[in-house]
Parts: sequence; C-alpha cells; structure tokens
Amino acid sequence: MKILVTGSKGFIGKNLIAELRNRNYTDIYEFSRETDPVLLDEYCRDADFVFHLAGVNRPKDQSEFMDGNYGFTSILLETLKKYQNNCPVMISSSIQANLENPYGISKRAGEDLLFQYSNQTGAKALVYRFPNVFGKWCKPNYNSAVATFCNNIAYGLPINVNDPNVKMNLVYIDDVVEELINALNGNENNIDDFCVVPVVHTISLGEIVYLIYSFKESRERRLVPDMSNSFTKKLYSTYLSYLPEDQFSYDLKMNVDHRGSFTEFIKTPERGQVSVNISKPGITKGNHWHHTKNEKFLVVSGHGVIRFRKINSNEVIEYYVSGDKMQVVDIPTGYTHNIENLGDTDMVTIMWANELFDPEKPDTYYLEV
Repeated sequence: MKILVTGSKGFIGKNLIAELRNRNYTDIYEFSRETDPVLLDEYCRDADFVFHLAGVNRPKDQSEFMDGNYGFTSILLETLKKYQNNCPVMISSSIQANLENPYGISKRAGEDLLFQYSNQTGAKALVYRFPNVFGKWCKPNYNSAVATFCNNIAYGLPINVNDPNVKMNLVYIDDVVEELINALNGNENNIDDFCVVPVVHTISLGEIVYLIYSFKESRERRLVPDMSNSFTKKLYSTYLSYLPEDQFSYDLKMNVDHRGSFTEFIKTPERGQVSVNISKPGITKGNHWHHTKNEKFLVVSGHGVIRFRKINSNEVIEYYVSGDKMQVVDIPTGYTHNIENLGDTDMVTIMWANELFDPEKPDTYYLEV
C-alpha cells in the first residue's frame, strides 16, 4: 500500500510515519514544505490512501490561513482528480472549525471542499476535528499549551496561566495515531459526518500545571506518579520527552557506612518503595522484624543467605541467594530476618517495601535471628 502523508514533518505527521514504519508500511510518500512540489503529481497518482495533515495555524498574516488550510487542500484534491485517483482521503481539521475566527473558517472551508470532492468522485472522505493534541515532538511556545508547559517547567522557565479553571479537551498523540491507522484499515470511529479519536481527556489548565510541576519535583522526592490514571501516565511520558538533554540523569542520596550502602530509588504512595542495598563481603544486615511492613528481596549481584526466625521460635530458616539465579524472596511479617554476604565481592540487593518509610512509625524492631 502506498501512503501519502502531507505535513510529514509536523507533530502528528512525524508520529504517524514513525508508527507506520513500526508496522511495516514501507511505501510512504512524505510531503512537507521542503518537498519539491513537482513530486505531488507522482504521489497523487500512485497513492492508495492520503493522510492530509498539512496546515497553517500560526501565520504571520491571517490571509495565510486560507492559503494553507484551504488553498493547499484544493491543490491536493485537484491533483488527485487529475489522475482519477479516488483513494480515501483523511483531513486533519480542528474543533475550531465550529468558530467564526479566521483559523476556524479556513479549516471549515477545507472540510467542505473535501466533502464536495467526495460527492463528485465517490472517494471516501475522513474528516477529523481534533481537539488539543499532546505528546512527544510537539513544538513548544507555538500552539500547544501542554508542550509549552512541559518544556518551560523542564527548563525552569516561567509559564503563564491566565485562568487555571479553564477546561481543556485533550487527545494523546498515540491515541490519535492508533485511530488514524484504524482509519487506514477501514475501521475509523464515526460520529455523524465526522471521525473522532475515542479517548478524550477533559482537565483544567490548573490541574495540568500542578501535575507537570509534580513530575519535576518527583525526581528530587523519588516519587513516581500514579500510573493507574490514564491521563497522568500520558502526560508524564510527554513531560519526559522535553527534559534538557544534559539533565536526563539525577543523583540519589546514598546512605553509606562501613557495611556498604542503602539507597532509596523509587517511592510510590500506592505501591510502596524500591531501594538498592549494597553489602560488603562478610557483612550481615537486618536482624529486625515488622508487624505490617513486608518486603521483597532480589539479589542481582554476588551471593549470600537470607535467614528467618519466627519471633517466638528457635528454628532458623535459610534461603541461599545469588545474582547467578535471580529469585525473589518474600519477607513475611512476624519473622525477624537478616541478609549476609557470603562472597568476596559486594552483594547488590533490590529491596521492595509495601509502604513508604515513616520515621515516626518505622514498624521495625531489632531482634537477632
């Protein structure tokens, strides 16, 4: 299948083309402002499907709205007509097509033109009135508040929020691309004469800003956002794509003594915390028990033994552990336990606890195994 994508270097175009290639679509005609216009004839002659994503939304002069959103659509459709190519045509419109502003008028004019073309030729017309689209590769400080907020907060730059209570309808780029590929395969979601992305998130500007600032702070607090919330998960992925390239890494606080070190890695209020424990050769750590706190130990390097004793028993249970054969060992409540490094190199253990450490209520009681 030969696929023509106009606006190929734009936000949606880049994401769509990347995923089409992931799915082994190899005949993709990419058309952008930098493409030789002569190639449009060849592309329109051979295309089996057209994703018309090209458009203008931030012109220097308002007259450019009609030139970019209506004029080029007219050229595209006339070129398809010229070669009697009645393949399906998808057009990227906007919810602003309902508004009487220059941008909305130009978008509506492009829609009407496609519907007329469809009536004349019998070609399938797919019109998407996208709300605000967010995700990786969206240009900040242009026409996306989410991209601007993510970029500026990541770089420590100021942001401007006129009314934090304003509600926004947002669609995530991966959901958009999934819907477009569904449309390519004839499985688009229709409502009346228009196609829609089925997953729309409605959230206030103030909530968006709060979340993005919390993402920035999470690196210092070692907290991971609640990934069970679909919008939070998508916004967090978006935020990470705007990190400065010299700031991908961040330091953790290592608690170091003669026995080795203990470092908190990730903390989540809902799922507990993950830490990294390093034990020097011959060192035993632990010798304590918990009422409710429970843990999982995973030795990833070195070898040693984890010992348990129920607090009212004399029987000691031993589990030998090694990075050569990774096994998770549950640490049940009511058992005093320790871990000893039996090797001659450092032993590294990933430790998960079901709750965040609370120094006011540590639920940790010293008792030799």
